[in-house]
Amino acid sequence: MWAYEKKLEYPVKIKNPNPAMAKIIITQYGGPDGELAASLRYLSQRFSMITPQAIGTLNDIGTEELAHLEIVGSIVHQLTKGASLEELKKAGLDAYYVDHDRGIYPVSASGVPFTAAYIQSKGDPIVDLTEDLAAEQKARATYEYLLNFADDPDVIEPLKFLREREVVHYQRFGEALRIVQDYLQEPHLFIMPKTNFSK
Repeated sequence: MWAYEKKLEYPVKIKNPNPAMAKIIITQYGGPDGELAASLRYLSQRFSMITPQAIGTLNDIGTEELAHLEIVGSIVHQLTKGASLEELKKAGLDAYYVDHDRGIYPVSASGVPFTAAYIQSKGDPIVDLTEDLAAEQKARATYEYLLNFADDPDVIEPLKFLREREVVHYQRFGEALRIVQDYLQEPHLFIMPKTNFSK
């Protein structure tokens, strides 16, 4: 159902390793407000949406979040590539290294592994879209917090791109919520089929 273009949605070309930055950016890979949680949330919620526009929005954004997961994974990989064991330990990544080497594993910045408890799929379109609006704002805020610690333009630019996409997603979910609310307020008349009870 998807066409996959084999390149990052936004290029990541980090020249200088920075394991300390990798340690906190990984939260957008597998943390509570990260891209994996967003993708699973939206691609699960789409099944209980009631308008084609809302279904399409969840499908589109859920798919794009997978692309963002790929960007975040690339950032973390490049920030740890070539870092010495001493640098990893100094950055607090020694425990992570023991479990995963420099592999990308979905955890939060504090090292808590990803859990499905991060996502919500309630089955109520209004509840789910409201959840999605909040999720996009939390992700935007997390990117802003990460930018507060970033000093390398090679890291800053992809983080800024990702933050901007959260704003666009928030706007699209707002549109989808209005469409669903309008749909629910419209009268839906159903005509009963004629039945011949005389037979």
